[in-house]
Parts: sequence; C-alpha cells; structure tokens
Amino acid sequence: MIQIMSSAFHGLFHDGSTNLLAKGETLFHSGEPVRSLYLVIDGQVDLIRHSESGTRMVLFRAGPGRILAEASAYSKTYHCDSTAAQPSRLLSVPVTVFRDRLDSDIGLASAWAERLAHALQTARLNAEIRTLRTVAERLDAWQAGHKPLPPKGQWQDLAQTLGVTREALYRELSKRRR
Repeated sequence: MIQIMSSAFHGLFHDGSTNLLAKGETLFHSGEPVRSLYLVIDGQVDLIRHSESGTRMVLFRAGPGRILAEASAYSKTYHCDSTAAQPSRLLSVPVTVFRDRLDSDIGLASAWAERLAHALQTARLNAEIRTLRTVAERLDAWQAGHKPLPPKGQWQDLAQTLGVTREALYRELSKRRR
C-alpha cells in the first residue's frame, strides 16, 4: 500500500524542478520559510534536529520515492534541518502548488491523509522507544513493531533511530548472537 501511495504522489511533482545535493549538503535549515516540498528521486536526505546540548538527532531518513518534511506542507517554517546523507536528486514544487494539487483530487488528498497518519504513528513509536532505559528494551520494542534489523552496514542508522550509540547497539546485537 505504501508503494502505491508513493507512486500516486509522484504526480504532484510531475513538472518539478530538479535539485542535486552532494553528500553533507544542506537543503534547508530550521526556521527558514517553507517555499517548496521535495520528492527524493535518488539518494537519501535526513531530517535533523539538534538538542540544546548539541546532540544531533536524525528524525527521519527519506529515500527514493519519499516526500521530505511532509508536515511542512502546512507550516510557515521548517522545524528541522535537511542534509543529504549521500549524493541525492530531488524534485521540488512550490508548497502552494502542492496544496492546490491535493485540494483538486479527493482521492489523492485521502491517500495523503493516510500517509500522514502512518508517519504520525511511526513518530510516536520512535518517541516511545526512546523513553526506554536500556538498549535491549529499545531494540526489543523496535522489533516488536514488526521492524526487521537493517543490513549490517546500516546498523549505525538504527542506533541513531533508537537514540543509542552505535557501540552500545553493536554490543547488544553481539549478545543476542551468542
């Protein structure tokens, strides 16, 4: 279902401008006015927030077919930074065009509402996981949400999602393999 919805949203960007980002390049910063919405075509772009103590938190990783910072469609400013985790290609459309296209297609608007509801559920689960005290509890909760472990090369991404150091996650995974 998510793949079908993602394909449906491609039409919202059919005449969009192409944006190319090098690894580490920032697309927008927290507090900047929302002028456009973005669809990731290739690569990966992270939504990042920094805590008052300077801790870097990856809130979301947008890969191919994902719309970046979808809640920004209804906001005056971005609420996080957006940085390319790898070289990326995106399409962008003005936020007003995006909303007008949704408003003119009830089926697409309904699919969009469903997409936002799923994103909210995921955000709530991730917030709940981060309240757990141990790495083992966080990993158990992650897997209880029917999420498989990512491939070995992406474990550090999971560590960021769980809010633990990669070393702590590696130790926990090592214990479970014994």
